[in-house]
Amino acid sequence: MSNYTDPSFKQNMKLRMNFNNMMAQFVGAKGITEEEIAAITDKIEAAEKAMIEKRARGEMFWRELPYIQEEVIEDILAYAAEMKDQVENFVVLGIGGSALGPIATQQALNHPFYNELPREKRGGWPRFYVADNVDPERLVYLFDICDPAKTLFNVVSKSGGTSETMSQFMIIKELLEEKLGKEETCKHIVCTTDAVKGNLRPICEQEGYKSFIIPNGVGGRFSELCPVGLLPMAMTGLDVREILAGAAYMDELCQNEDTFKNPGYMYAILSYIAMQQGKNIQVMMPYADSLKFMSDWFAQLWAESLGKQFDNDGKVVNVGQTPVKALGVTDQHSQVQLYAEGPYDKMIVFLGVDKFRQEITIPKIYGEIPSLGFLGGATHTQLLQTEQMATEYALMKAGKMNMTITLPEVNAFTLGELMYFFEIATAFAGELLNINAFDQPGVEGGKNATYAMFGRPGYEEKKAELDARPAQDPRFII
Repeated sequence: MSNYTDPSFKQNMKLRMNFNNMMAQFVGAKGITEEEIAAITDKIEAAEKAMIEKRARGEMFWRELPYIQEEVIEDILAYAAEMKDQVENFVVLGIGGSALGPIATQQALNHPFYNELPREKRGGWPRFYVADNVDPERLVYLFDICDPAKTLFNVVSKSGGTSETMSQFMIIKELLEEKLGKEETCKHIVCTTDAVKGNLRPICEQEGYKSFIIPNGVGGRFSELCPVGLLPMAMTGLDVREILAGAAYMDELCQNEDTFKNPGYMYAILSYIAMQQGKNIQVMMPYADSLKFMSDWFAQLWAESLGKQFDNDGKVVNVGQTPVKALGVTDQHSQVQLYAEGPYDKMIVFLGVDKFRQEITIPKIYGEIPSLGFLGGATHTQLLQTEQMATEYALMKAGKMNMTITLPEVNAFTLGELMYFFEIATAFAGELLNINAFDQPGVEGGKNATYAMFGRPGYEEKKAELDARPAQDPRFII
């Protein structure tokens, strides 16, 4: 029996959410009272009902990903085993959730210097890269370290129309065909896309590319637990079943009918009330390098899901809470001054870890220098955790809302918990705000303008609109 199917393992790996410092009895008048939570009971109950009904209707299909993918996992693992010794590099071509999720999981679960390790210390798995931006230097320089002939490129786009990703694909396809020929090129491209729709599906069929399916009802920022994230994990030797087991366990925890014991719902409730109080900034501050890019992944999930102009009734509401990325202890020396003494417009979320995978002890030297000697004999874990606790206390004393989510350790199970937890919290916050947390019309506006400016057919009206925009005033250019 795998350890993550053992009930005692699950209990030992359960995330903890400590929100004492969100409450008024700890941070004072700027905090949240139990009466404020009770006052929105009707809204909470309506949101709980909506979550159940929408799941039943298949409108939150991402919630089923921990349970329905055994056949997909078998296919992914077989493909990864087949390709493992055939390539030296695995490169994800994707943007948004297609890039941020794989980056976050790799940083969390693999060696922090994974690509610099000799291949045998990587378990024989290829090096891992993500090409998400279209800065021309980035892709060109990637070829300086990745021979395309020794690289597997994973093209990730549900629509197959993502300009950034597809432009990279077109460049790489031509480069590979010039160097290797069409037949060999087929072995160096794998696509993750829709089952039937979009540009990539017919391309896969015509060119003979291996492909994996992004299920219907799974948007980009909710896609890390489907082949979008599972294939990159498998290609670097990570345990895809364990991360899904962690997500399933969190799904169980987030079905608790007691609101105060439901972590995903309570996180959303506290964030909602904070927004109502004008705290429209949420700082995500991991105290572990392994969780650094969880802040990036969370930023898209929270911002793109909750930042909306209209509510579900068509009313202009302009809601949302701006996510800000920080890293402890690094940003104690760059941002915490603002958080402690600046305006009361933020809530801060700390991500902590009980047990790190490595430890190092500070030597007992310089005892004659009191300001250094006191460190001797302490571990870096003790120093890091003490600094986190001290920052939490300083913010609490300053009357600034903060809460702490603690992972017993960073592994695939706890990371699955954490990601699913944030997805549930985001969806529930959307219900409380009475908005659609699963669309992104603001993003589409920018995409459509880009298509129009490049002359894409069907965007002539948008092109005319752009051409009619006011001329720039030279007085305001210096």
